Amino acid sequence: MPTIITSSPVTALKAHVALNVRSVAKSVAFYQSLFGLAPTKVRPGYAKFDLFNPPLNLTLNEMPYGARGALSHLGVQLASTADVLRKRAEVTAAGLAVRDEMQVNCCYAMQDKFWVTDPDGNAWEFFTVLEDDLPESASDTACCATPEPVVALGRAQARR
Repeated sequence: MPTIITSSPVTALKAHVALNVRSVAKSVAFYQSLFGLAPTKVRPGYAKFDLFNPPLNLTLNEMPYGARGALSHLGVQLASTADVLRKRAEVTAAGLAVRDEMQVNCCYAMQDKFWVTDPDGNAWEFFTVLEDDLPESASDTACCATPEPVVALGRAQARR
């Protein structure tokens, strides 16, 4: 069984779900009606709902999708870079492969994060927001594009 580092607890702020949508405008109207709140950020091809009840960071990314469906990725928003690094240490100690993205401009926010992918290809993002609501720039590309899968067997599975 892997050793889990427990020196300081990680402070998770809320769950994160990113959906690929065909039309941000139509999806914003739907989720605004569903939650009774306006999005906290809207950019071309992107919108973010920052909900407190339930605690959820929901983002909508306008892009085509196929057989994998509308789910872009899942995640957990953490309180600080220190929490990202603690969680990363826990995950790597458990034998999982990660991909780091530190000081990255994603979803119009500066973030520190890492990614891990489950055996079915579902990407999980663990991140903290360093600076939010950045303006659009000429270099902006697809927001939070799901990374290439990073898959590793746990140590126990690798020995089989």
